[in-house]
Amino acid sequence: CQVRREKLKAKLAAFFTLVLMVVVPVSAQDSLPEVNSQDPYKMVEQVGNRTFERIKMAQNDIAANPEILRDIMEQELLPYIDYQYSAFKVLGKHLDMKKTDRETLIEYIRVFRQYLVTSYADALSYYDDQEVVFAPAEEFEGDKNVTVRALIRDGDRPDIKVAFKVRKSGKGDEWKAYDMVAEGISMLQNEIKQYEPVMRTEGIEKVIEIMRERIAKPIQLKSLDGSTREAGE
Repeated sequence: CQVRREKLKAKLAAFFTLVLMVVVPVSAQDSLPEVNSQDPYKMVEQVGNRTFERIKMAQNDIAANPEILRDIMEQELLPYIDYQYSAFKVLGKHLDMKKTDRETLIEYIRVFRQYLVTSYADALSYYDDQEVVFAPAEEFEGDKNVTVRALIRDGDRPDIKVAFKVRKSGKGDEWKAYDMVAEGISMLQNEIKQYEPVMRTEGIEKVIEIMRERIAKPIQLKSLDGSTREAGE
């Protein structure tokens, strides 16, 4: 009935408010750089350019300590990622909100947030001063989901096609990214495929355990041909 639906909405709103208070402190929000989050194309290009420039400027430090990539993702990229949306997409239809306690969900989102930082740090570990060219903006009036495309160029090597999936969040007209697709391979869909059977057979606690193991692994620098570069090379 309508009353029951409204109560459920109120509970979910209270839960997400609590998650935001726990995961993103007010001081961290106040220190975020100014980015035009009202325009998905400008937002992605500004954040992307800032992130790539930060990696470029820190190449020597990153070569000596690849873990710096985590800090860059945390500071430059994550504030504009709708990681809560992605987190629940990964859990999918096998998440039973009635049977899963709030503390477990909050812990899962905490872990997923760091897992996402690790995943993006790993995905961008190949970046080594390549040129990033964003496609022209398109009309997005009335849209709730947008794909922002870009090319990564590296001399005579073939271009790498990258796309950022962006959605309008529930906060006004703010846009946030929720997926990165490289050469047709979606990071989010890969995670869904990986964790769907785990969630179905072993539950959310096992998903958290596997993600923690991935977070604990060191970041390794990669070349565009897929080979691993040793730190300090």
